[in-house]
Amino acid sequence: MEEFGIIRLSGEETFKIIKKIFIPKNKNTKIKGYNMKYGHIINPKNNEIIDEVLVSYFIKPRSYTTEDMCEINSHGGSIVMENILQICLENGAELAEAGEFTKRAFLNGRIDLSQAESIIDIINSKTKKESQASVKQLEGFLSKEISKIRSKILDVMVDIEANIDYPEYDIEQVTESRTLNMLDDVKKDLNKLKNSFDNGKIIKEGIKVAIIGKPNAGKSSLLNALLREERAIVSKYEGTTRDSIEEFMNIDGIPVKIIDTAGIREAEDEVEKIGIERAKHIANDADLIIAIFDISRELDDEDLEIIDLIKDKKAIIILNKTDLIKDDYVVDTRIAELNKTIIKISALNGIGIDKINEEIARLFKINEIDSDNGIIVTNVRHKNLINKAIDFDENAIRSIKNNMPMDICSIDIKAMLECLGEITGENVSENIINEIFSKFCLGK
Repeated sequence: MEEFGIIRLSGEETFKIIKKIFIPKNKNTKIKGYNMKYGHIINPKNNEIIDEVLVSYFIKPRSYTTEDMCEINSHGGSIVMENILQICLENGAELAEAGEFTKRAFLNGRIDLSQAESIIDIINSKTKKESQASVKQLEGFLSKEISKIRSKILDVMVDIEANIDYPEYDIEQVTESRTLNMLDDVKKDLNKLKNSFDNGKIIKEGIKVAIIGKPNAGKSSLLNALLREERAIVSKYEGTTRDSIEEFMNIDGIPVKIIDTAGIREAEDEVEKIGIERAKHIANDADLIIAIFDISRELDDEDLEIIDLIKDKKAIIILNKTDLIKDDYVVDTRIAELNKTIIKISALNGIGIDKINEEIARLFKINEIDSDNGIIVTNVRHKNLINKAIDFDENAIRSIKNNMPMDICSIDIKAMLECLGEITGENVSENIINEIFSKFCLGK
């Protein structure tokens, strides 16, 4: 694959700088927006040709940042790119900070803060569904919903302010009734967004699955079977896996992190002890536990410890090594009484593996997650602000029902508006803005 590189410039001096360092093949053409010119980047000091390039022109306000912009498309290579960048800097350009181009797009009003955040989510997407959800946010679906909710609140705030400023008109009862209806309506809208985060978290962060079992139960063989590759070492000797092994797989567009852990048993080796403690911590922190048992052997104390570990957790029980048992095998009552899904497999022969994927999809309702339709909140910052807005909504409802004055109730309603404004960036501190854009890479 041929290497290439892009250097992007934005701001009032963009075209002046380009004119100094770029010699187009056709020197007579005027600068036009959405236009690309072929030519050479030169060093103005000695007219030395640095590279043969294509330069794209974007005239304000129809550009990513709403400023005059140019993109220099070069052949790439670190030396060539460094030389072009250095020439840009020597002729009036300044190095961009992380996320500065998107930050300018936000500050100049082309996108709001939630749309800006979606750009980094698109870049970091691990699956198609995550990318689709991020693109919908970039298109402004969440922003429009927040705007609708804010409009409902602001419509009623006019009456509240009138009631506060002109109490002699005695419209308090009407205002209270209308405010309660609005607060109930808004609460439903906010709860709908809040509840979508469960799916949004799965889309963005995926599902964390820990495989646990005693040594030689077949954990590593199961990992390899799920990944359909020889990722973990499989050995007849116990205790081969002493540390966790993490890999991602994809189930219907959702990233699933599979973690193979150290076999749980009483160990004397200090390194193995650390691995076993880590395995227990990973199991407690996982969204789902796959507990694997060797059904060619009787349950022992190590198996019972695993049963105790998963009894109150979301878990799938795997009975491995079906190739070594008779057809009339009966599941041990201590496992059956857990009331969890039991799947019989042979990890060695790949039998029953697809059933595990199907059960994971069923447990997390993956097939019901539709990133094409509806709004899905995937950002933790947005979720926290929505939760705060719901709290203020409920406080305002309680105040009205307790016959508190409307000016007291309005404090919570205004706070609710501020929370929603923080999502889109209408009411947000400079520190939060800087923190958000610091997560971007250079050039974005």
